[in-house]
Amino acid sequence: MRDRWATSLIGAVSLLVLVSVGVLTTGVVRTPAGRPDASSLPALNACLNATSACLLVSGWVCVRRRRLAAHRLCMLSALATSSLFLVSYLVYHARVGSVPFTGTGWVRPVYFSLLVSHVILAAVIVPLALTTVHRAWTAQFTRHVAVARWTLPLWLYVSVTGVVVYWMVHQH
Repeated sequence: MRDRWATSLIGAVSLLVLVSVGVLTTGVVRTPAGRPDASSLPALNACLNATSACLLVSGWVCVRRRRLAAHRLCMLSALATSSLFLVSYLVYHARVGSVPFTGTGWVRPVYFSLLVSHVILAAVIVPLALTTVHRAWTAQFTRHVAVARWTLPLWLYVSVTGVVVYWMVHQH
């Protein structure tokens, strides 16, 4: 029964995140002008994504070395960092809406291929990461490992491609 409740909560949180990101990045809803400048948030978001990637790799190294307390700390820190990223990302897009990619030539299809894979896997990683953490938290370690084998590489891909997408949009 507890797993059913957790699955429902994970589904609800994942849906809320997906809808929030969709609404805010399309520019349907924007906060009123006159609020503090949000221009530094994309760089902060890239730093948070890079930090999350480093924590994920560190957590993987720790678990391979059987340093379970350090593994737990790294993974929970990666979750916290990714959560901070999500809040900052939502605040930024509530202020500015969608940001167009202005690159031309061969880089344009590369960017959009990367962006599409990033967006799809970012939507997938929310319920995967929450499920992975829930299974570890409830000491379902066999089930935790089974889903973590998928979660880690996908989460790492999303974190790294988030930095690359930032760089391609904001540092051209």
